[in-house]
Amino acid sequence: MKTFDLDRRIAGWRGPLFAALLTLVAGLPGLLLLPPLDRDESRFAQATVQMLESGDYVDIRFQDEPRWKKPVGIYWLQAVAVSLTSDVEDREIAPYRIPSLLGAMLAAWAVAWAGSAMLGSRVGFFGGAIMGATFLLSTEAGIAKTDAMLCGATTLAMAALARIYMAAKAGERPIRPHKLLFWIGVGLSILIKGPIGLLVVALAVIALSIWDRDVKWLARLGWGWGLPLVALMVGPWAIAITIATDGGFWREAIGGDLAPKIAGAHESHSGFPGMYLLLAPLLFFPSTLLLPAALSTGWSRRAEPAIRFLVCWLVPGWLMFELAPTKLWHYTLPTFGGLALLAAAALARPIGKVSRITGAVLAMFAAVLIMGITVYGLTVYGTSTAQTWAALTVGTTLAAAAMGAFLLLNRATVAALVASLAFGIVAHGALAGTIRQLRPLAIAPQLEKTLEAADLHPRQGRTPGPVAITTFHEPSFVFLTGRDTELTNAEGAARALAEGRPAIVEGRDADAFRIAAGRLGVSGRAVGVVRGYNYSGGDEMNLTVYAPPPRPTNSAGEAQ
Repeated sequence: MKTFDLDRRIAGWRGPLFAALLTLVAGLPGLLLLPPLDRDESRFAQATVQMLESGDYVDIRFQDEPRWKKPVGIYWLQAVAVSLTSDVEDREIAPYRIPSLLGAMLAAWAVAWAGSAMLGSRVGFFGGAIMGATFLLSTEAGIAKTDAMLCGATTLAMAALARIYMAAKAGERPIRPHKLLFWIGVGLSILIKGPIGLLVVALAVIALSIWDRDVKWLARLGWGWGLPLVALMVGPWAIAITIATDGGFWREAIGGDLAPKIAGAHESHSGFPGMYLLLAPLLFFPSTLLLPAALSTGWSRRAEPAIRFLVCWLVPGWLMFELAPTKLWHYTLPTFGGLALLAAAALARPIGKVSRITGAVLAMFAAVLIMGITVYGLTVYGTSTAQTWAALTVGTTLAAAAMGAFLLLNRATVAALVASLAFGIVAHGALAGTIRQLRPLAIAPQLEKTLEAADLHPRQGRTPGPVAITTFHEPSFVFLTGRDTELTNAEGAARALAEGRPAIVEGRDADAFRIAAGRLGVSGRAVGVVRGYNYSGGDEMNLTVYAPPPRPTNSAGEAQ
């Protein structure tokens, strides 16, 4: 009877490919199941919609407002994905998420590709699998914004840099394809999110050069053609947006977005130094059990060039994000490749007792947090249809942590990781299903269904648009109902009815709406009520959908 030969099956190109496919499995449920999210995702998607509708692929806008905070890369990628897989009129969010899923797959592939050259095929494959299955990356893979693709581009650059560094350490000449991938990764990261990926790369290069007391290897990066390649990737759009906005893009992107994040907690996204360290057990799940071993490996084997590179990938970038006053959960994602490979490298040698016990405790702690969040969501916002999904989430999360911890404590480290990954991926998919069933949180899709049931949706063409809505001014509703959606107050809603357009009025605006409608001599017909919780604004919502009064007809029975 043949035995399963893992090393043979993941040798060469197979390991990175399998890691990417595992990432596809981990990220696909979120891509398919989650409704359009507020606020960033729907802003990105709607700006892409407007690019496709207007044919202007340079200037970035949300409704009539400039969206000059990030470069254009993700919008272009989303536009290509939608053009190839859907129609812009459909307003389905899934096609806009495809670049994020591809970015996550690229990150896992790159980790496995670099790890196989640095530490062997087995470590490389497990590093890529750990990367692709983390709750943070597999969640970002299903959200249509910049972060998963930024991670993919930055990780590609770091993986190619690792290959160049290891070749230099071995006294070999780095090959041109590795240099090309490095510069492509840098250029793509700039197009996606400006200098963030470049900073991670630069800090790693500086740390390595100082640690090694050697900068000669940097001469082998191909600067003479690499920098012009990056300029060719970024320059044409940079020139076009400068001309189109008379320099306004750069004033907003640097002065209105980047600088405030460096100077203070921008847009109330504050945190404290060490926040990401505390979040790591949750965000790195289901491989949390290997976190202590990863740190121990980084310290005990720091003399090895491969481990040294991973430490310099992880630590300087992580510290940069820890020290920045503005913090969001996903900011450290471009450094996760180094952490994933350190965790995988720990499997190659016996893991010490302290690391095993600490890893088991952290895994159970992370599982309790995930189960607690799931139970809380079910209790406060759940429906009967969410119970099955929630039970599956809780059960598989507990299995991932408990089985992994048990096997780890009994020194079956590889089996512990495999069990944690298998159950963890199922748990993440079940969590996406649970969130989908928390209908009070999905206000915009409920409003869209109510409009469609009453033949009021602008897409149906039976009632003039645009829809006017008070208080609930979230991008998800604009994405579902169109660019011209009127985000207004009670007076504007009454005026919309007078013009024969649908209006949606939040309960706190009801009295003012009635007064304004009376003043205009118009009365609408309530066709539905949507109640829910606006998680972006932190408010309960009670929204009534009004149909405009019937239009008068002429003697032939035609609407005037």
